[in-house]
Amino acid sequence: MPSIVDTECEDRTESLVVRGIKEQDITLDTPGQGAVLVVEPLLPQRIRRPSDALRFLLTLLALVAVTLMALALQRTLNGLETDVQAGTGRAPDLLSAAAGLLGGVAVLIVPVAFAVERVFHRDGMRVTQGLIAAILALLVSYALDEWLVKAGPADLVQLLTGGRDVEPLNTVLTPAIAYATAVRMGRRPHWRALMWVALALDVFALFTATKVTALGVILTYVVGLAVGFGTLYGIGSANTRPPGSAVLAALRRLGFTPVSARRVEDDSSGSRRYLVGLADDRRIDVTVLDRDRQVAGVLYRLWRRFLLNSETRRRAIRSLRAELEREALMAYAAQAAGVRLPRLLGTSEIGTEAALLAYEHVDTRPVSDLQDEDFDDELLERMWEQVRLLHAQRLAHRHLTGESIHVDAHRNVYLVDARSGEIAAGDLLLRLDIAQLLAYLGTRVGAERSVRSAAKALGENTLAGAMPLLQRIALSRDTRTAARRDRKLLPAIRVQITALKPQVEVEEVRLERFRPRTLLTIIVSTLGAYFLLSQLSQVNLISVITTANWAWSGVALVAGALSYVAAAIMLRGFVPEPLPLGRTVLAQLAASFVKLVAPAAVGGVALNTRYLQKRGVPPGAAVTSVGASQLIGLAMHIMLLLLFGYLTGTQAAPSLTPSRGLLVVLLGVAVLFLIVLAVRPLRRVLTTRLRAMFSGVIPRLLDVVQSPKKIIEAMGGTLLLTLSFVICLEACVQAFGGKASFTAVAVVFLAGNAIGSAAPTPGGLGAVEYALSLGLQVAGVPGPIATSAVLLFRLMTFWLPVLPGWASFAYLQRQNAL
Repeated sequence: MPSIVDTECEDRTESLVVRGIKEQDITLDTPGQGAVLVVEPLLPQRIRRPSDALRFLLTLLALVAVTLMALALQRTLNGLETDVQAGTGRAPDLLSAAAGLLGGVAVLIVPVAFAVERVFHRDGMRVTQGLIAAILALLVSYALDEWLVKAGPADLVQLLTGGRDVEPLNTVLTPAIAYATAVRMGRRPHWRALMWVALALDVFALFTATKVTALGVILTYVVGLAVGFGTLYGIGSANTRPPGSAVLAALRRLGFTPVSARRVEDDSSGSRRYLVGLADDRRIDVTVLDRDRQVAGVLYRLWRRFLLNSETRRRAIRSLRAELEREALMAYAAQAAGVRLPRLLGTSEIGTEAALLAYEHVDTRPVSDLQDEDFDDELLERMWEQVRLLHAQRLAHRHLTGESIHVDAHRNVYLVDARSGEIAAGDLLLRLDIAQLLAYLGTRVGAERSVRSAAKALGENTLAGAMPLLQRIALSRDTRTAARRDRKLLPAIRVQITALKPQVEVEEVRLERFRPRTLLTIIVSTLGAYFLLSQLSQVNLISVITTANWAWSGVALVAGALSYVAAAIMLRGFVPEPLPLGRTVLAQLAASFVKLVAPAAVGGVALNTRYLQKRGVPPGAAVTSVGASQLIGLAMHIMLLLLFGYLTGTQAAPSLTPSRGLLVVLLGVAVLFLIVLAVRPLRRVLTTRLRAMFSGVIPRLLDVVQSPKKIIEAMGGTLLLTLSFVICLEACVQAFGGKASFTAVAVVFLAGNAIGSAAPTPGGLGAVEYALSLGLQVAGVPGPIATSAVLLFRLMTFWLPVLPGWASFAYLQRQNAL
């Protein structure tokens, strides 16, 4: 936290900027040394600080989080409200009256006094900014109050008002808090203390008069902060970045004698860079780290930190001094390792708002400016040699891109942008460097030359160690984008490394904590759990088990067990090679255990493919066999859905017209299918997945149709699998006294199973229950009975098989069958 002196200096700097004193951005007048011209664009008077935007977003998130927690913990909050009211109600009347008088006056007087003090120091713009924030906060709080009272959620209104005639958000405190935030009163310790005392007295008085609630005070404070930070970012703050003249003054303190200075293009992180000429005809490169730039791009860095494992992630937010020390330490370590890197000559802070690093100037240009044909073998070898020297001392660069690799007129290679580097780096970070440079050079010279040049400098074993890290998530942003455009790049590099080292044992490295798809799965699972719990609230789980008809429950259990035998028969039918029935049934049971951690349509496919490979079926044939079973199963699924839908209609009406409910379901499925086909990204995903799953299926099917026994097993197993599930669901409906035709139950199961297979949740959890329950209700089964039947069905087909599935999975692994 800055000292009082630093804060006063900052305030004076802001005042000078607001008053328009900008001459120091152009010249530097120093006694006895003359004026040095600094050629640079005029620094803007006001800037939008990324830190203000970040604080605004965080306050919005806090507002949402507090509201949701209040709704979820209503009893706790009501108890807290009662305790606060009881405590403040015991205060003597004289104390309450004094607090009300002093607090009400102080909340108005302190901001006015601060405004007078700022105007006296010619900082009227800061006061104007605070007034704008106060006006906006008044409007926002008034609008929210009106909405909450007239149309807001009843539970939230009750928590904010306590059932009394009070404002949900206090329209006096909100503007005061927004004003204090917008004028940055928190940076002035004395004024901050006065403002907190005024707010505390006023809140105490409001509680004693029962004019506010605990939640109302909390939300008032958060809304005031949000409006204040939003105003700060929207209007901008006075630019306190030191100009070029201050940079030259800092260089003089380091012992340099600048005679000219010119600002050049900023580096990739947005830091300012200057080319400074010295009195001894030398030139130096100066990098300026501005404090307000330290949080630029923080949301991206936070996402990467959250996404990647702890070994690869970087700190999302680092202080100015930490950033300065990190870059300086990396530069000194690289120089000691013999790496070509511009020599660091000195470092210095520039007041409290910036710091600089002075490097020896070398005439170079980034390799990103070179043409592809300029990358000859000698240049590639020199690049890899610099990486070898770096890694020999356990130094990781972590940003080997076209902008950070430079060449001079003699085609010597220099590594720059050492700020992102790491000293005493682990093996993983060193391998990440190699993977990054392999990918970047692959985009410029192709996979073969990239790998060949790396092998000469680093050796085949080192390259083989980097092969598992050739993942898009491990690359820099630009290289990752190029690899996404050219999807064959990374596989081609892996093929080239494998050609050099065919017998290499590659251990998979997982860099991501989770994939975005996993996050989607969590969200969908949460929604599914919400729908499921809403259904469970209508049923007593104990009564589901105790009141079910045990005879029909037994039928459901037998039908559920039969489905695993049917699945084994179906798989045997699509594999020309002989498969033992017993072990294949165990594999299907093991798949029920895998469904706990994988979507329904994925877990079984992967496990069966692995099982076939362990049985000696070649990998390509194993994939196509499982793909053939999936393709025929899909076709059979659609045919049975249409058949049972038609039969349901004939039973419902003599005019051969299906029932309205089933028509709605079928039309909904058809519309969803058309939407997928109409939207190009969705269509591309679908066709890619189907092509990958079913490529080579036709030749495999031709092998199967040559054996009548295999045809019977394949078709019979597919039909038996569906019928066993339909019988199980029908028995569950009958177990609770429900009435629905067999064909209607079949349609419900086929439609619900399709939805569950498409859902990204493990085993279709949530989606299957909701779809089956809704389908049974459409078919005429009462809601409580439909929910109970579905829960019993899922117990028989999803939860009960988990334990034997785990045992089967463990047994097959011990037998080396998986």
